Amino acid sequence: MKQVIFLLFILVGISGLANAQQNKVPTPDEIAKKNVDDLDKRLKLNDTQKSVIYRFTFNQAKEQADLIKRQQAGNSREEDVDKFYKLQNETSKNIRNVLKGEQQSEYDKVIEERLSGKSAKGKNKKKKKGEEEEVEGDIKGLLSAPPLEQQKQ
Repeated sequence: MKQVIFLLFILVGISGLANAQQNKVPTPDEIAKKNVDDLDKRLKLNDTQKSVIYRFTFNQAKEQADLIKRQQAGNSREEDVDKFYKLQNETSKNIRNVLKGEQQSEYDKVIEERLSGKSAKGKNKKKKKGEEEEVEGDIKGLLSAPPLEQQKQ
């Protein structure tokens, strides 16, 4: 009886570890909310701006998630990559049109930081004397794996 209970605990533990190890992909809704929250902190958005920006970012995240699923399934086309970045550019342009004056220039800074890999949190860190800024120049994480046919050759 003790062995059965012990085995049961082991199985529960293993299944718990397996569930914890799974990568959880955020939903388009979660992505859009996070984007709006981040922009609201930096740009002091009003309720109308939040609503419109949420709609833009939700649609972008939803379409990009579909493109990513297609790529993972091996059904992607070359124009999907172009579409992915075109969506980002259109969304950024639409968001910029919603913003006013100083918000636009601050938004440009936010986009520049995102593209360069710097975060707003990282700006506030003070470097110690003689310490250099760490720069990540490796783009391997951005590259998708080569098709299986090329890997075998």
